[in-house]
Amino acid sequence: MVYTARHMDKPDLDASDLAAMIHAGRYADLETKTREIVRGRPDCGLAWKALGVSLTLQGKDGLHALAMAATLLPDDAEAHGNLGNALRRLGRFEEAVASYCRALELKPGCAVTHHNKGNALLELERFEEAAASYSRALALMPDLAEAHSNLGNALRSLGRLDEAAASYRRALTLKPDFAGAHSNLSDTLRDLGQIAEALASARRAVEIEPELAGAHNSSGNASMDLGKLEEAAASYRRALALKPGFTAAHINLGLALRQLGRTAEAEASCRAALETNPKAASAVVLLAELRADHGQFAEAEELFRHAAAIDPKSPEAWAGIAHLRKMTVGDAAWAAQAQRMAQQPLPPRDEVHLRFAIGKYLDDVREFEDAFANFRRAHELKKRYGERYDRQRMTRGVDRAIYSYDREWARRPRAAAISSARPVFVVGMARSGTSLAEQILASHPAIFGAGELPFWNSAASTYESLARSGEANGDIYPKLAADYLRLLEKLSSDALRVVDKMPANFLSLGLIHEALPDARIIHMRRNPIDTCLSIYFQHFKSAHSYADDLDDLAHYYSEYSRLMKHWRDALPADVMLEVPYEGLVDEQEGWSRKMLQFVGLPWEPRCLDFHRADRSVMTASKWQVRQKINRSSVERWRNYEKFIGPLLCLPPG
Repeated sequence: MVYTARHMDKPDLDASDLAAMIHAGRYADLETKTREIVRGRPDCGLAWKALGVSLTLQGKDGLHALAMAATLLPDDAEAHGNLGNALRRLGRFEEAVASYCRALELKPGCAVTHHNKGNALLELERFEEAAASYSRALALMPDLAEAHSNLGNALRSLGRLDEAAASYRRALTLKPDFAGAHSNLSDTLRDLGQIAEALASARRAVEIEPELAGAHNSSGNASMDLGKLEEAAASYRRALALKPGFTAAHINLGLALRQLGRTAEAEASCRAALETNPKAASAVVLLAELRADHGQFAEAEELFRHAAAIDPKSPEAWAGIAHLRKMTVGDAAWAAQAQRMAQQPLPPRDEVHLRFAIGKYLDDVREFEDAFANFRRAHELKKRYGERYDRQRMTRGVDRAIYSYDREWARRPRAAAISSARPVFVVGMARSGTSLAEQILASHPAIFGAGELPFWNSAASTYESLARSGEANGDIYPKLAADYLRLLEKLSSDALRVVDKMPANFLSLGLIHEALPDARIIHMRRNPIDTCLSIYFQHFKSAHSYADDLDDLAHYYSEYSRLMKHWRDALPADVMLEVPYEGLVDEQEGWSRKMLQFVGLPWEPRCLDFHRADRSVMTASKWQVRQKINRSSVERWRNYEKFIGPLLCLPPG
């Protein structure tokens, strides 16, 4: 609402003088003059209105004066609109809506009041009503860019992502340098799975308005989805430097730090978020995840339930409980609530959390048909915003690796290579037992489990880029090795061996062997159908786009199998040990001894009690690796045989 001195037409108010003060920016003079008037005439609504305007324009509390104006001028639409604005700024959104409604009763054609009412409704999470208010504002004033952008916010909250993106684009057509709309468009493009475009929009927002904290936060979100964790953390820190009380940026920084394995710093970010907003349910959810990473499942469940109490609409809080333990029929109340939440209109990302959790519950209680239906629904939703799997790209990558790293390559001397036996790589498909192998090894006092390090994924991209430009040469391998060993040194300065259990490093074994020929590789192999079904049942946030479709999953597994067959033929026999998951389950000590012997360390009985190891595990297997070894996951696929046709003819790993 634009503040004016309209209606100050009584001679003793000197209306022209008051209006001139507003237009000249003489707000302090206006305050002085109107205070004099209301002291002499406390029943003069127009003076109270001007006083409220003067205080507001100076950043002072004008609520009392504006409330007096609305009381004394019950038929003045502008007075009620001004009061609504003051209430909204104070976070009193229900009262603000009431004031806007009264203003619109008096002046229904005011586009700005409809827009402001929409803003208050948006804060109240009454998204349908907010969208209706913005639409009414735009019907009256089609070129109001801010209303188009805010309509996009309401539509995004309703899960109507394509419409939201269209609203932001309309705002940008009207106002190309609208940094906030660029930032909002970035967040929506991310929801739609258009991550590169999302990052470009966020960067454009930062370019237009470098001091816009939200734009830096949006840039961080897109970088996170692209796996650029350090860049994401830097963006969140910039957002917080600009706006120290930015709760979402604190939480997002915590998420990035957790993925980087810096759990103490991640928890500090959670605490900072809760200091700024004690009711930040997402911060409590992240604290719960951090507790679960350390095997503190009872405390984690308590935190998830606390987050759900703070925000009963939080899908992440309610869904998180299901992944902390094996669910039973005694959890029927949990399941009923999860179903009720999932049946509400939700943005796809929110419903996905619930569908995976409900599927997990139903699998635990052996209601397999309904379980599969929920997993399938989750993946159909993910397709709406996730990156789509590119089969041709995967095949080309495998072809390139087979062509570049052939048997002749393997036999070449590597005089310039760095000799180090510290790195141990555990590779294979996701859900093939890589976390179990790492947990067993990391129970040895001379071994540090580093989790999933993204180093070689980034290194492979850099190498391929240099190769395409003709700049790749032999110098790159020692540099990669040195950089990687420095990373391991930061993670653990004293361990004789450091385990990197990034499963997808199977794609980069040629580059790894070229740079670190003395590194040892443990390849986990599991029944292909059990492997793929377990992948299908997991809520992977990114980097597993093949998991959302059974045919894509079968294709990815076949290409993995083809590449691993090549590595068996091309790599020296003493470089890679293949460990069958089922064999490890059936003969835990025998295979544990073989793995330790392979990496050059003596037997350690503590490796049999791997489930008691006190370390952080962030993978989907965090609960399983803290249980005694068992066969419950062997041949699990038979419960779902009639649903998984594309997986039934997979080659061995």
